[in-house]
Amino acid sequence: MCRSIKTLRPPATPEVTDEDIRAAALQYVRKVSGFRAPAAHNREVFDQAVDAVAAATQELLDGLQIRGSAARHHTHS
Repeated sequence: MCRSIKTLRPPATPEVTDEDIRAAALQYVRKVSGFRAPAAHNREVFDQAVDAVAAATQELLDGLQIRGSAARHHTHS
């Protein structure tokens, strides 16, 4: 069955793997396409969409600034 997409940003998920990102991308593409597994004639476009969503997800996670983590901005007291 289709599992729901989990939050991947820290601290909800401290260690995010490529597998976590790929699984989230696959769930997204399955949900929006309505196909759990595409027919052969849709396989290429389905796989390309999973790759694109995974890449966008990685970009998002890389760009997020999370309060309380090893912050890029320091405030001096």
